Amino acid sequence: MIVDLPDTTTSKVSKKLVQLREDGGVVSLGRVLTLVIVSQLGEEEEAIEAANDASREHPMRVLVLSRIPSDDEGGAKPARIDAEIRVGGDAGASEVIILRAYGDAAGNEDSLINGLLLPDTPVVAWWPIEAPADVAHTAIGRIAQRRITDASEHEDPHAALVELARTHTPGDTDFAWTRLTLWRAQLAAVLDQPPYEPVTAVTVSGAADSPSTLLLAAWLGMQLQVPVVQELTPRGSGDTGIHGVRMTRESGDIVLERPLDNVAKLTQPNQPIHDLSLPRRSMRDCLAEELRRLDPDSLYGEVITKGLSQLESEALASEGTN
Repeated sequence: MIVDLPDTTTSKVSKKLVQLREDGGVVSLGRVLTLVIVSQLGEEEEAIEAANDASREHPMRVLVLSRIPSDDEGGAKPARIDAEIRVGGDAGASEVIILRAYGDAAGNEDSLINGLLLPDTPVVAWWPIEAPADVAHTAIGRIAQRRITDASEHEDPHAALVELARTHTPGDTDFAWTRLTLWRAQLAAVLDQPPYEPVTAVTVSGAADSPSTLLLAAWLGMQLQVPVVQELTPRGSGDTGIHGVRMTRESGDIVLERPLDNVAKLTQPNQPIHDLSLPRRSMRDCLAEELRRLDPDSLYGEVITKGLSQLESEALASEGTN
């Protein structure tokens, strides 16, 4: 069921939610968190769909703050809020409240959502579009325990990672890191097998505009304490994401590469080539994973603040010797 509330207020939205609960048996009991999605007008549906799918694992209230892009304002517009409430089959296992804010009404983000937060539950903020700088100190970020961004949505993903490192606050995370979970699991599993030799060199290949490739290289360099060489394909070449990892040991090279979107090939010395399931992760998969933990991701914090700077320093040193 979808209920439209044009030119409304958050107070009227809250009262309508109570009415829906009393009249139709729509309940918010059992909701474990509030997910606040900060988007732009016309770009919110994909994020809402991902949240609906994730809600089957994490029942929640979804608040969508959808604003007109600043470059489309074209002068002053009357302050107005149009709301839409989705419950039942249109909201997965959650209840979705969309606030479309115009004019000056879009300026007070915290006042727009404060009255609609579930009481005594954690708040997670998510920017599926290009996020503002230092999200922890934005109006929405200050009320959230976890803050999720996506560096791949930025025009310059590398610069976005550098900014994330500079402003990192415990509780921040990024989908560029979440997309690495399966890669990290496979690589860790390989190194947990004999002959337990130290890794002496690592090469990570991927697209130049893939922030996940950079974070994977940073994580490997930090965990293995070896220099990491990056082989990046130029932008505009059509390649996306991570291509593969080569780890050198005394007995030979371990190579994990993904020639197809869902299947990777693992090559090890004196062993047959193995095909492994390594799918590209969807927005829903990444969101569901991040909602499983509401405490700060300390490993991500170390990789973004220490591992990334170590990787940058090694790259500069390598350029200086060439």
